[in-house]
Amino acid sequence: MTLHSQNSVIKAAKIPHDLSIHGHHRTDNYFWMKERDSKEVLEYLGQENKNAEAYFAPLQGLVTTVMTEFDQRINPNEISAPFILNGKKYQVRNEEKLDYQKIILLENSKETVFFDENLRAKNNSFYELADWVPSPDNKLLAVSEDFLGRRNYDISFRINKTGKFLNDKIKETNGTIVWANDNKTIFYIKKDPQTLREFQVFRHEIGTDASKDVLVFEEKDEKFSVGIGNSKTKRLILIYSYSSTTSEEQWIDANNPSTLPTIFIPRSAGHIYEISDHTNGFYVLSNYESSNKKVCFSSTPPKAIADCSEFIAHNPSVLIESISCFKDFLLLEERENGLLKLKLKNLKDGVENYISFNEETYYVGLGLNDDINATSIFYNYNSMTTPASVYQYNLVSGEQTLWFRKALIDTNFLPENYASQRIWATANDGTKIPISMVYKKGIELSKAPCLLYGYGSYGYTLPDVFSATRLSLLDRGFVFAVAHIRGSKYMGEEWYENGKFQRKINTFTDFINAAEFMGHMGYCDKDKIYAQGGSAGGLLMGAVTNMAPYLWKGIVSQVPFVDVVTTMLDETIPLTTGEWEEWGNPNDPEFYYYMLKYSPYDNIHPMDYPSMYITTGYHDSQVQYWEPAKYVAKLRDYKTDSNALVFDCNMDAGHGGGSGRQNERLEIAKVFAFILHLEGITK
Repeated sequence: MTLHSQNSVIKAAKIPHDLSIHGHHRTDNYFWMKERDSKEVLEYLGQENKNAEAYFAPLQGLVTTVMTEFDQRINPNEISAPFILNGKKYQVRNEEKLDYQKIILLENSKETVFFDENLRAKNNSFYELADWVPSPDNKLLAVSEDFLGRRNYDISFRINKTGKFLNDKIKETNGTIVWANDNKTIFYIKKDPQTLREFQVFRHEIGTDASKDVLVFEEKDEKFSVGIGNSKTKRLILIYSYSSTTSEEQWIDANNPSTLPTIFIPRSAGHIYEISDHTNGFYVLSNYESSNKKVCFSSTPPKAIADCSEFIAHNPSVLIESISCFKDFLLLEERENGLLKLKLKNLKDGVENYISFNEETYYVGLGLNDDINATSIFYNYNSMTTPASVYQYNLVSGEQTLWFRKALIDTNFLPENYASQRIWATANDGTKIPISMVYKKGIELSKAPCLLYGYGSYGYTLPDVFSATRLSLLDRGFVFAVAHIRGSKYMGEEWYENGKFQRKINTFTDFINAAEFMGHMGYCDKDKIYAQGGSAGGLLMGAVTNMAPYLWKGIVSQVPFVDVVTTMLDETIPLTTGEWEEWGNPNDPEFYYYMLKYSPYDNIHPMDYPSMYITTGYHDSQVQYWEPAKYVAKLRDYKTDSNALVFDCNMDAGHGGGSGRQNERLEIAKVFAFILHLEGITK
């Protein structure tokens, strides 16, 4: 097997591999790239990385300039809002010249370094702290950490008074940690070593060997994964089984952690629910006969949704995203006409009121509120022009006070110098597609280049948030826009349903229509539209590039899921089986042929493609490295243009990219430099 590289043109070896099902044959010439760690694969990735290095070499000055702007704009000693966990106040801080964060304990007017990620990351090319949870009495700390990027986390325990780590070590978990009330028992989750499905819940007692840990629950259905958590009252340990369409919850008495789990409401196909317990009973957020969900109530643990009384009725125009219980209030996170709202319902008198916001598009979300008896709550607020703030809201008086505001150190930055708005494109079928956009005031929109971002899968809605790094584009005259396409839940549950299974192509045509609308209506220069997306958003990038290559001046596709049909047919690949409830099962010919219409890898054909920058991580557990690797190799073989095709495989990273503050910023700076270079902007 050989690789040829001449004048930065790489030709990967072709070894035909037949893929046949339903009487249909496909030939995959790059199937061999699945051979992780083989000489041929490493040689190919090495050639591509050398090509990427050569491409960025003359852009290094621009990359450095952008990185310097980040440093001049973002406080090197940036801090988070203080937060209260388990009755103690903490703050997360960065320090200049350090890549990782420190967790600070704020107690009795003193500041103490509670946990230093930099010490744990020392001498490692990758580090991620997934979770850190003090025991209920705050004497022990449990941490879950990844030193590879594969999202397999080891759990360790520390005595907080001395800083000494115990001998207990639990390897290869999903990272979640839940304490029982006895201060010596934790629950954690194991993944299937091959598929990486989170499917087993174990119980560990401090001081015992992890090999003797007790299997508490195993999810047998391969379409389901499991999660765990504490209830707000701290009375219960909760076990969640969930797929894209169905859920089920079980509970264990947190004061008696050795008891067996008890099911709340047995799973029923299509029924998604979540339980929030209160001292007066149980509130259930359910989609039973309610696509946008309703809230029900039962004074005892419900065994069926029919056992519950309706507490808040279904509203077809308002999606209830989540509920949280407090002593005298139920807090609901709602989405109406695309915008998030916080609603409080008084549990004593039934009076409802909203925490209101004035901007046209914004993000709001609850902060850490782990005390059910709290008289105040914390929520996060920011917009595309306004840096993040945390507010404290008094549940009794309704008074709001600013708890914390993240400020830039660039004194020239003023939010009023930027404008954001929401516009509505028209899709092929007449549906109105919302687009959030931000730009610097004073630019001529019709001549401005645009970076259009999208995702559109799993019902995930992209938040309209502020970005300090994004200012480097806006200050150079760019418009940044987010297309809230179908496949998300921006406009409610129906928005999601109309962008999955055999309606998935709506996701891609919505994005294309959004770009066309912006260009034709003068919200940007129609000849200077760039598109960006990652993971399932990378699938979006691959699909829209094949479907409308003429629209894009450049494409940024990060950890892209592009080999849809082959991956969804291979049950040995991590996470495949559970994904059938998002994309469909191609073992069914109806789904197979529908997927084949849009799968980016399968639809590459000879034509001119726009300039493309594609990234991946060698240790990616969500989208395996070989998908983008094969995709790039096939693009090189088929494309008929001389536009840039740059493939960057980070050999020390996983799905989330490299670790550490500088690596994260470098990845953003390279994306910006790629786009700016295509735009002829050199400074």
